Amino acid sequence: MGRLVVAALLPVPRVPPRKMAVAVRGAEELELLERLLGLPGGNKYGVQGERKVPVLQSNSGPGLRGLMTIAAHLVRQARKEQLLGSTAEEKAVVQQWLEYRVTRVNGGSSKEETRTILKDLNMHLEDKVYLAGNIFTLADILMYYGLHHIMVDLTVQEKEKYLNVSRWFNHIQHYPGVRQHLSDVVFIKNRLYTNAH
Repeated sequence: MGRLVVAALLPVPRVPPRKMAVAVRGAEELELLERLLGLPGGNKYGVQGERKVPVLQSNSGPGLRGLMTIAAHLVRQARKEQLLGSTAEEKAVVQQWLEYRVTRVNGGSSKEETRTILKDLNMHLEDKVYLAGNIFTLADILMYYGLHHIMVDLTVQEKEKYLNVSRWFNHIQHYPGVRQHLSDVVFIKNRLYTNAH
C-alpha cells in the first residue's frame, strides 16, 4: 500500500537587499523575475522538501511547484512569451538550458562541478550572444541568477579562462532590469599583458 507524503511549505522571508544571501535561490529568483517582468508582485512563494523546491502558493487551487514551471507561468502571466522562444527550435533550446540550470547549477556544486559547468557554458557560448543563440530568453535570466554567486567569487584569471561566459554574464548583468540589487561583477576590459611574442 502506498504512503502519502505531505511536505510542509516553509515561508520565505523577504530579505532587504543589503542582507540578501550571497547565492540567489528559488523563491528569491522568482521575486526578482516578477519585478523584471513588471508584474505587480504579491505572489506567495515558499519552499518544499529537503531540496527546497520553490512553490507558488495559491488560494484558488493547487499551487505550482518547481523553478522552471513557476518562471514560465510568470512569463506567460506578463504576456512576454518571446522569453520562452519563438520557434520550436528556440523553445527547445530554452527548455534545455532551463533544465541544465535546475539539474546542474542548482546542485551543491563542488569546485570540480563548477569548473565543468563553466567549461560547458564557455564552449556553448563561443559563437553565441545568448544561450538560445541570438535572442534573450528566460534561460539567460535564470542562468544569470544561478551563476551570480559563482561569478562574484572568480578571480580575474578564472574570468579570463572562461572568457565567453564572462562576456555573456557581463552582457546579461547590464541588460535592463536583470541585475536589480545584486552586486555588479567586475570584469577587466583591458588586458595588462598578452601572450604575443
